[in-house]
Amino acid sequence: MPERVLVVAPAWVGDMVMSSPLLQMIRQRHQDAEIHVLAPEWTRPLLQRMPEVTHIHAMPLGHGRLGLVQRWKLGSALRSLKFTRAIVLPNSWKSALVPWAAQIPKRTGWRGEWRYGLLNDIRRLRPEQWPRMVDRFVALGSDMWNQGEDIPLPRLVCDRIDVHRACERHQLNQSLPVVALCPGAEFGPSKQWPVSSYAKLAQACLSAGTQVWIFGSEKDRDTGNRICAELSDQNGHVFNLAGMTKLEEAVDLLTIPKVVVSNDSGLMHVAAAVAPSRALVALYGSTSMTFTPPLAPAATMLSHPQPCSPCFRRSCPLGHHACMVGLDVARVWSVVMQALTQ
Repeated sequence: MPERVLVVAPAWVGDMVMSSPLLQMIRQRHQDAEIHVLAPEWTRPLLQRMPEVTHIHAMPLGHGRLGLVQRWKLGSALRSLKFTRAIVLPNSWKSALVPWAAQIPKRTGWRGEWRYGLLNDIRRLRPEQWPRMVDRFVALGSDMWNQGEDIPLPRLVCDRIDVHRACERHQLNQSLPVVALCPGAEFGPSKQWPVSSYAKLAQACLSAGTQVWIFGSEKDRDTGNRICAELSDQNGHVFNLAGMTKLEEAVDLLTIPKVVVSNDSGLMHVAAAVAPSRALVALYGSTSMTFTPPLAPAATMLSHPQPCSPCFRRSCPLGHHACMVGLDVARVWSVVMQALTQ
């Protein structure tokens, strides 16, 4: 009987992208498997760009909502699909409810939040063995392939027609090289390089003859505007796309830039997955480049370590934000300039 796997996916953009290697490895080992993914509806554009996914099931509950009755009903509705196993990537108690209600015979996940009974294949996490998030995701499916295999890179496959349409919709062109800036971070301001630093970098890029495209969510729209306001000469070559694109458009448009500069954010992982050989400059402060690095061979990670970093706090608990404020623009520009001249 072919494998029919339900993967309960995470709810953050970056985490979703990092689930791609797990899906690829399941497909490599079980070519006839049906790989179903249960995830929030807004993540659909990411899953649609993962060729390994067979079916997408929308989780109707928002982040943080328990919704016991809804989860039970969803699991009951999935029973007829007769899944052979479930792999639960989030560590929360509630994330294991749907596979349990669906009566899936093997339900795998990491030990946490008293999930005994809901999961019947509980793994004990050893951080020293699985230091990265992607390693931990892949390890949950380790009995479905040979351990020791190389982990594939995250992969999002974009259609050229969709890319072209997104360019037309937002009146963008590729007459000049493009540098993409991703100045936001959904997690919180502690991850964000200062606006003034992004503005100085953008000015250097413009002076070097490039375009600058700013990406982000609606929450980052004001940040993009503040960057633009600090630029002395834009020459019509700066486009603040933050809050103006749908997620699928942002993913497709991120295939175009020659260089991407990003905080540790979901868009950083998207940029790595759509073009792994493209130059990517990832800026780290309050988070760990060991735990969630951009998984692309051409990525460069920069930081300004402090005794208190990484603190993994949403806002700087000491108020100085030195780990990001101290990251010099000249260091970032040197990496960008080298990429532009290659």
